[in-house]
Formats: sequence, C-alpha cells, structure tokens
Amino acid sequence: MRTTPLAAMVLALAPACASTAAAAPAAAPAAAPQPLDPMTDDKVERYEWVRPQADFVRREEMVAMRDGVKLYTVIVYRKGTRDAPILLSRTPYDADKSTSRNRSQKIGEILPLMDAPFVDDGYIRVYQDVRGLHRSEGDYVMNRPVRGPLNKTGIDHSTDTWDTIDWLVKNLPESNGKVGIIGSSYLGFTALMALIDPHPALAAAVPQSPMVDGWMGDDWFHNGAFRTFGFDYDLGQTVKEGGGSVPVGTGDEYQTYLDAGSSGAFARFWGIDQLPAVRKIMEHPAYDSYWQEQAVDKLLAKRKLSVPTLVMLGQWDQEDSYGGPAVYKAVKAAQPDAPIMLAIGPWRHSGANYEGYGLGPLKFEGDTALQFRLQWIKPFFDCRLKTRAAPCAAMPAAVTYATGTNKWEVDARWPAGTETPLYLTGDRGLSFQKPAAAGSDDYVSDPARPVPFIPRPVHMDGDAWRTWLVQDQRFADGRGDVLTYSGPVLDQPVHIKGAPRVELHAATTGEDSDWVVKLIDVYPPEQSAPSGLPGYQLGIGIEIFRGRYVHGFSTPAALVPGKTYTFGWSLPDVNHVFLPGHRIMVQVQSSLYPLYDRNPQTWVPSIFDAPAGAYKKATQTVRFGGKDASAVWLPVVKD
Repeated sequence: MRTTPLAAMVLALAPACASTAAAAPAAAPAAAPQPLDPMTDDKVERYEWVRPQADFVRREEMVAMRDGVKLYTVIVYRKGTRDAPILLSRTPYDADKSTSRNRSQKIGEILPLMDAPFVDDGYIRVYQDVRGLHRSEGDYVMNRPVRGPLNKTGIDHSTDTWDTIDWLVKNLPESNGKVGIIGSSYLGFTALMALIDPHPALAAAVPQSPMVDGWMGDDWFHNGAFRTFGFDYDLGQTVKEGGGSVPVGTGDEYQTYLDAGSSGAFARFWGIDQLPAVRKIMEHPAYDSYWQEQAVDKLLAKRKLSVPTLVMLGQWDQEDSYGGPAVYKAVKAAQPDAPIMLAIGPWRHSGANYEGYGLGPLKFEGDTALQFRLQWIKPFFDCRLKTRAAPCAAMPAAVTYATGTNKWEVDARWPAGTETPLYLTGDRGLSFQKPAAAGSDDYVSDPARPVPFIPRPVHMDGDAWRTWLVQDQRFADGRGDVLTYSGPVLDQPVHIKGAPRVELHAATTGEDSDWVVKLIDVYPPEQSAPSGLPGYQLGIGIEIFRGRYVHGFSTPAALVPGKTYTFGWSLPDVNHVFLPGHRIMVQVQSSLYPLYDRNPQTWVPSIFDAPAGAYKKATQTVRFGGKDASAVWLPVVKD
C-alpha cells in the first residue's frame, strides 16, 4: 500500500519501537520517500516531545470523579521506579505546564525545582488540574466551598481528592499505595481540603502558604480592608479568553486607582464588575456566613485531624500570611494532640519552593528553602510514605527561622514567647514600662492623599510585589499622616516568637477609619554595620484593621466621632531577633494604598460603592498612657 506524504511525516515524528527493532532481522534500506508536493499541509496532529531516550515516564490521564466529571492528571516518575510513594498536587495553574517546565528528557528539568529530591528518590509525582480549569472537565468555582449550606452538589475538593487518590492507588502498579499531598497558595488550600474527609491511603500533608480565610487575612480582605490586587487574580483566573491582569497599562497604579474613585467604581470602569468571582466578593463586604462557612481553619477544627500535617509559610508572605498559623491554632485548640506542626521560613509567598539565599536586600545563611526541603519536608514524607522507612521523629510544635540571628529553631509550643507590652509613650518613644501620664498624638488622614504601601510609582507585580514587606520603611517615616514611635538603642537582644498583638486606643473625627500598625527593626546608622544596610527600617509585621468592625466582623457599624475605641488585631507570626545596636520602631497610619482600598472615613453601607463625596479628611487621635495605654504586645522569648 502506498504511503501518503502526510502519513510519512507522522510516522517520522513518532518514537521508534526499540523492542521491535532489536528483534527484527536486518532489512534492506527503505526506499526513499516520494518528494512532497510544495502545497502539502505542514500541520501535523501531535509531536511526542517525550522521546524514547527520556529518563522518565510521563502519563496523561483523565480520571473520573464520582459524578462522572473527568480531571486531567499528569503522572511522572523515573524509569524503573517500583514500590513508590505518590506525591500529589491539585492545581488551578495548569498541570501540563507544571510537568513541562523545560522540554527536556531529564526528569529534574521538566518538573518544578522542589520536586527533584522526591523523584530522584523514587517518588511518583502527580499533578492534577482542578475541575473546570485547563484540561479538566466541569465547572470552576474559585474557592469551591465544602459540601453543605453553600454547596448543595455533594462535590467539593475533598471528594475530588478522595476519588483521585482512589484511582491512583488502584491504577499505578509502580506505587506502594501510600500518598502524600503538597502544594502552595491555592495548592495549599486544596491540600488542606484533602484533610476534610481523607482517603485511607493519604498518609501525610504539607500545605504551604495556604489560602484559608479570604476575609480575615488571606487574599481578598485583611480584617475587613479589601485588597485590590484580587481584581487581577480574578480576571486572570476565571476568564477563558482575554484574561490576565486588569489592562491599566504600565503607569503608577497609585494614581490609576485614585482616579477611579472607589474599588467598586474601578471594577465597573474596567468592566470586571460582572465577573462572578468579583461579584461574590463585592456582594459580601462583611464577615457573613459566605466567608465563615468557607474558612478552612473552622472546618478542620470541627473534625479530628488524623493525617500528619506540616503547615508552612513565609515570614514575609505578601499574600497568605494568615492561613497557616490560623489552621495550626484552630486545630490545636480543638485537638491538643493533633498531628500538626507549623513551619515559618524567611521567605516570600511560596518562597519555600525556590532558592532561599535571601529576600530583597536581606541575606541568609545558605539556601534556606533547600535546607528546609531536605531537612524537614522530605523526611516528613519519607517516614510516612516509604515502604521500608525509618520511624518518624516526634513532631515539634514549630520549626522557624530566627531572622536577625539567621538560624533554624525548634519549639515545643507555639507561640513560644510570652506576651509583653511595648507601650507608646509621650515623646514618640516606646517603653516596656507603662507610662503613668495619659496623652495623645494626632494626624490628619486625607483620602485624597493616602499613604502608599511602597514608594511610588506603584506596581503590584514582579519583585516589587514579592518583596514589599521587606521594603525600607523610611519612605513613609516623616510624613505628616504617619506617627512614628522609636525605642532606645538596644543593649541586649529582644527575641520574639509568635504573632505580635496590637492594642490601639484611638479616636477619629470621622465615622469610619482604617488603622495600620507597622512593627519595624531599625538597623544601626553606621556605614560599617555588618548588615550592609545602615539605617534600614525593616518591617517585621505590617497589618491593617478596618474600624467599622470594632464591634464584630459580621456587624459593621459607624464610629462615633471623637469617641475612643480599643482596636485590637494581630500582626503576622514571626521569629525575629532585634539585635543590640538596633532600635524597635512602631508606625501608625490610616492607609496602605493601593494595596488596600481607601476608607472614605464617612459612613457608607459598602465601601465598594462609596461615592466621591463620601471621601473626607479626618483627624486621627492615638492615645497613650493611663487607662488608654496603646501598646504592641510582643511574644518575647527569654533566651
């Protein structure tokens, strides 16, 4: 039968069958193919980029869920793998791309950097597109709620994980039937959801920088203040064609958002207000049942945790600083003997999966991310997933990196420090002694001139976004709408382990107000300072609180002008040492723009819809000493 030109091309692209070639006797040279017609169609259906010489197997499967929806799943392992543990990640970021980082024939080059120690040691690596995205079937719901009041379908990430694991252990003869799950950010969320109703084969979980509660302190809001960068994420994540960041151009985003007015007006101007993901956020500005019933820490606290879990995050996580510690605290409060530990490294969001020599201008002792992957993550999985493994070591409460002294530390409890108040004082100072005399400091907060969260021009992407939490805060110090309180030069270290807690006694002439507190490590001014950062003002904890929620996050109400309220919230969990020769600083302000939308400082039911005329200047009063002694309570460790 005559071979057509197109068929000849496809045959030429297909991998040769080595076993057949070895068994066949020597044959006469094949006849030269007929020359192609110049107008032959140059397109072919497929090129198998994984060649026979590859050192790995890469399988693509459509795995059926209990409702018949099939999820695209990529399975990768080194050739010759047997009796292998399975390491699973469920992603909205394209399983195909996650397993083809480079078009290479070496397994260490096609997979993400963090996977190398596992596949080099005989693990099977599995990535799966969550339902409704990329090559998976079904509907995509941004944060698919667990089955219950918000989800009547009976299908959620927990059931999809259960069904996936069940298929894997039954259809991978190379495996030993034991599964671990890992992933960061959204993948940390899906890793936690696997623990809601875990499959019997699920033996260990490592959720990293997980999205846990989108209102309290992760992606969408922090203590009620809306994070505008969520618009870019929504548009990029939920639109099939034309998705990506909001097309505002390359100018200063500070001015772009300011020109738009409210965050709702911004959404309407750019035509993203009808995206379902955006509508859901804007329809629920307060902490109502929509948010509470999605909070993964609350969901896990209602169940007995049976799967050993290592929950981890970066100390300067610019996206999900809240979730990991919230899960640890909630589970431990409900189940003191729960098999869970917390890890905090000196990283940005998801930084544990990349190189960890430094962050912004900060330099650490070696590759801290690789150190943690090899010394903690891999042993954590090995002892629970390998067929012939050494017994697991006892799980500590926390493994954290002490920034300042640059070393890993292990603790039997978390927080490891004892709350100690650091008071604001009348001379714009700080003291561990409570001032006897009461007083106050004022500043004018002008919504027309909000305090930027990084120096202008503002761009909420790239390195500027990834490292904003370690930005030198001298750009804000000295503004008339920023109060700066500075302690004396330290003659001995102050070591904190835990979440510093803000107790701010304050009043406003407006009917609403945002309050921002920054805890800062001020480096010595000398050019010869060992850090190489003379005078640097390093943010150790930065967090916001929206004043309307002072009486309860689900019950917003107007503030009474001039009345002193006690605003309380926590800064992110840290392990940090303020070294001798340094100073401790606290800054107080009323905006971090445009990361958080502006508070109009007058009462409106929803700040998303605040009209232009609602934005008014207000005088903010911060009180110190006496019965209204404002302080930051530091979790101090007595080393």
